[in-house]
Amino acid sequence: MGRSIRHLVFWPTFLVLIAAVIASLMDLEAFLGATTALNTLILDNFAWLFSLGSLYLLILAVIVYFSPLGNIRIGGDAATPLLSKTRWFSITLCTTLAVGVLFWTTAEPLYHLMGPPESLGIEAGSKEAILFSMSTMFLHWSFTPYAIYAVPALVFALAFYNRRQTFSITSMLEPVFGARITRYGGLIDALALYSLVAGMASTLGTGAITLAGGLNQYIEGDTSPLRLGIIIAIIVVTFVASAASGLQKGIARLSSLNALLLLALGLFVFVFGPTVFMLKLGVESFGAYLDNFFTRSLFTGAAGNDQWPYWWSIFYWAIWFAWAPVTALFLGRISRGYTVREFLRINLLYPALFAVAWITIFSSATLYFQLHTGLDLNSVLNEQGVEHVLYRLFDELPLSGLWIPLLLFIAFVSYVTAADSNTDAIGNLCTRGLTADTETNAGVPMKVLWGAMVGVIAWVMTSFVGIDGVKMLSNLGGLPALIIILLASGSLWHWMSQPQLLELKGEMPSAPDHAASALMTPDHKDT
Repeated sequence: MGRSIRHLVFWPTFLVLIAAVIASLMDLEAFLGATTALNTLILDNFAWLFSLGSLYLLILAVIVYFSPLGNIRIGGDAATPLLSKTRWFSITLCTTLAVGVLFWTTAEPLYHLMGPPESLGIEAGSKEAILFSMSTMFLHWSFTPYAIYAVPALVFALAFYNRRQTFSITSMLEPVFGARITRYGGLIDALALYSLVAGMASTLGTGAITLAGGLNQYIEGDTSPLRLGIIIAIIVVTFVASAASGLQKGIARLSSLNALLLLALGLFVFVFGPTVFMLKLGVESFGAYLDNFFTRSLFTGAAGNDQWPYWWSIFYWAIWFAWAPVTALFLGRISRGYTVREFLRINLLYPALFAVAWITIFSSATLYFQLHTGLDLNSVLNEQGVEHVLYRLFDELPLSGLWIPLLLFIAFVSYVTAADSNTDAIGNLCTRGLTADTETNAGVPMKVLWGAMVGVIAWVMTSFVGIDGVKMLSNLGGLPALIIILLASGSLWHWMSQPQLLELKGEMPSAPDHAASALMTPDHKDT
């Protein structure tokens, strides 16, 4: 079935990103100066809103979970699940986790250990810095970021399946503003799309650099534009071919494989690493995280004129918010057939607990080797880069010759899975007229075009410009995304007070649509 393009969504995003790449190539210093100034302006003026908004979404998710709205089934009482819970969780985990957590959970603790906030009076490398480092990891990578993803995803799922709205970010706002909001639908979707495409290019670029760092241990020579281009091309071709040839079932199976490999990796480090130290530090640090949760969540550095929150917590909130609206479309679309309470468990509680366990293992191991073995991982970080910390850590563990190549494979599959999911959402967002009653799948050319676009931006930036530029482009989308999500959250308050608004108008089809059925194994299509 042919679908028409949403020109007001597609072209502004496409042209702005092309213009940004050209501008960066023509005058990199001016480009980085402008984007950095804008980014600083946003953080300076809205740091309080990023901090307050992220905490608010987590509190809202808890309220919704225990409210009567938690019993509402996405798609109506008769809706059948698109996925088994295990498959659903593995896809959700890999879509949101991606490749970043693999490397940042070993590198980031070193930054916080050696550079805690000056205004808190913590001495670098001290026992207070150890607890600060670990508790900060829990703050940045567990419950709060998953709430930023889960709340808009839930709003979209209910709007799309129960309210029969179109596949659009604007659908999340309709309960709050009424049908008139559709007049601005193209602009709203274009803003969110821009943020996600820039974010995907940034992640692909950093992922390619990370994979190149691992390959450099086996292949002679430095990381060249040609080597980066080959790595990026392989990744792009893989996830674009998945979308173009109907291999999403294969990607779904890869996500399950990836989740199992992550589990095996974590268990291996837990068993062969400093196990008792991990458990003791993990428990103590989680207590510090809970004890200081509200203070740290709302830490803006204003009282002590401290820039640390801008470099870390608020910077992270901006990134999560920039990605959240479009990612929410995919996470919401695959959730049909389950209750709101089950949705929040799969999209927030379980992934956050997985992240807590992962941080307890990998961040604790990093700090142990840094503080108690004489291995200076901080020097590795500063002299070689983020990606080399994890590889160097594994050099200290048994079977490193086996695990380091496997790390490369896990990183590759992690990015491919996340990119395939987001490319699917991007294609659908640029396509007119997709609803729950239609085949929710964009055409092949749209997905190929966006996949190629992401690859080209990532390659140009990493090879000739520097990845900081595209990171800034992505972060600039954090503010409009924050406003969209906060406004969309009003829909949940609206539905909690009037749950009858989620009663379906007509019958929800019992058979899964073509795009979603491709995500299932045969034995789960009728669960």
